[in-house]
Formats: sequence, C-alpha cells, structure tokens
Amino acid sequence: MDRIAVERLTTAELERVLRSPYSDALIADGVTALLVVDEVEDGGPTVRIEPTGTPGSLPLVVIGIAPADSSRLSLGDPRHTSAAFDLVVAVDDPILDDIVANIERCSLAATSLAVLLRQSETLDVDHALAAESAVYSTLQSGPEFARWRTAAGLMSPRPDDEPAVVASRHDETLVIELNRPHRHNAFSASMRDALAELLALAVSDDTIERVELSGRGPSFCSGGDLGEFGSFGDPATAHRTRLARSPARLLHRISDRTHVHLHGSCLGAGIELPAFAAHVTASADAMIGLPELTLGLVPGAGGTVSLPRRIGRWRTAHLALGATPISAATAYAWGLVDSID
Repeated sequence: MDRIAVERLTTAELERVLRSPYSDALIADGVTALLVVDEVEDGGPTVRIEPTGTPGSLPLVVIGIAPADSSRLSLGDPRHTSAAFDLVVAVDDPILDDIVANIERCSLAATSLAVLLRQSETLDVDHALAAESAVYSTLQSGPEFARWRTAAGLMSPRPDDEPAVVASRHDETLVIELNRPHRHNAFSASMRDALAELLALAVSDDTIERVELSGRGPSFCSGGDLGEFGSFGDPATAHRTRLARSPARLLHRISDRTHVHLHGSCLGAGIELPAFAAHVTASADAMIGLPELTLGLVPGAGGTVSLPRRIGRWRTAHLALGATPISAATAYAWGLVDSID
C-alpha cells in the first residue's frame, strides 16, 4: 500500500475519529498527520475549537488550520486551546508547508513529539524530564536518526583545550560561562557534566543568591555537539546517564535565582535549558530554535518540559515541528524570553 502521510478532515470528522475505537486504523494505513479544516464558509476555511475528544497516545499529529486572520491561534493563544489539537496554524502561515514536510520526512519523531507534549504539562518536572529522555533515547536507536547520521558523515570532535565551562564567585553571585567558543558552545558531554556540577553547587549553597549564565564567543549555545550524537553504546545507558546528569533538573530547582543571557545561535539545549530560568535576556541578534526533529529526534535537554511551561504546547510544537529558528523579537512576543538588550 502506498504511504499516506497526511489526511484532511473537518472538525466534525475529527470528533468521530477521536471517539472511534478503530482510530488506530489510520496508523495502520500510514497516516501520520491530520490537517483539520472546516468546510469553506464566507470564502475561507474556519476552525471551530470545539472537539471534545483527545488523541491521547495515538501516534498522530493533529493540526488545526485556522483562518488567515487568526495569528493568535497559530501561536497558541491560551484563550483558544483544545486538547484535540497538537497545534493550530493559520492557513497563510508560511511555516505550515515546512511542518507538513518535516512530519512526512520524520514521522516517528514527529508523532513521538506530539504524544510527549500532550502529557508534559500534566506531569511534575522530574517525571516529565524522565518521559522526554525515554522518548529521546528510543528515537536514537530508530531508523530516522540512523539515516541522518549516515548522511551527516560525522567525525568525533577533538578534545577541548580549555574547560568547557568556567565559573567565578562574586559575593552572593555565581557567574557561569559556557566556554567552547570555537564550537559556538556546542553542548558536549563534558559541558553537560561541568554545568551540572556547578548547578548542584548552587542548589546546595544557600549563600549563592543569584546565578548568571552566559556563553563566551559568537553564540550562547548552538545545541548538542553533533559529533557526539549517538555515541553511547545503547539507548538504555544513555537514558540513565541523561537522568543522572541533568542540568535541566538542577536549573529548575534554582530557577528563581537564575538569569540567563542569550546571544547568537541559541538552538536545542541553547534554549531548552534557559527556558527553565525565571529571567531570560536575549540580545537582538539571538536566533532561537529546536532543530532536533530534522535529525529524527525530539528535544532532549529538557525542551519538551521547559518550553510548554513558558509558551504552551502549541507554540512549542510550532517551533519544534517547523524546525525554523525565530528571532529574539518573536521569542519576546511569545514569552520565551523576558527582555531584549
């Protein structure tokens, strides 16, 4: 049977699908995304945010298509949300074509992301991080990530000449700087471990009243070091290591004391970790994104936990499924950063 990646439904048809005990037949037919558009009214499509069913754990991405003048819906306006949709996008939003193409190209990662985001906000942070890590580790052993690794032809990075993270204490303030400027502060295992150690110190030391986190060089953090992706021998060990050495979990514990300063490329871990902080400042040149889906993965540094708590799951899905960076100005409008300097 030919693969069917996308199926278009009306909201009434979606309601029937979500309530049907046979909706898994869609997956058997290869459907990975449902574009939900009402019948044409007054010259254009409309979306009624009314379905009462939910996709639950069904591995589908359910996208509501809103009218051209519904920009707030496409950004996940909390006044217009429905558990039936994983994302709502305005019909004229140029990112829609990219979202559909990415879902078709990496359907395992896309549907895993949708299922993960449906539950993330209902879990406490620790359990949500564990769920994210389990999904991430599973996808690392999947065919989409393997295909990306083969095409990328990655080489292991050379060891750093300097510490991956440096820190200094100024009275009650702990200043932490990511220190791999030659790699745009790509988030390596050594950087993860060093950052976790410093954050653990801040958690345990009540005399540290403020943590200032920034990055040296042209970027705050360009995301995970691609040369290390998939370097663990098995996904189970990778999952356990990720839980044991989790900067995300520690940042959450000191969020009210932490101020992160973003600039340049802020991709993957470069926004997933900062989003846990109570205050995030971005320079005007900051470009913020979640590119993991194009690698056959979901965000793995805490992004499915931190971003929904700041901007909601619709905006998080918009950023992750589109895999296109946004500007500092857009991030500020969404509430992903608190100020621009």
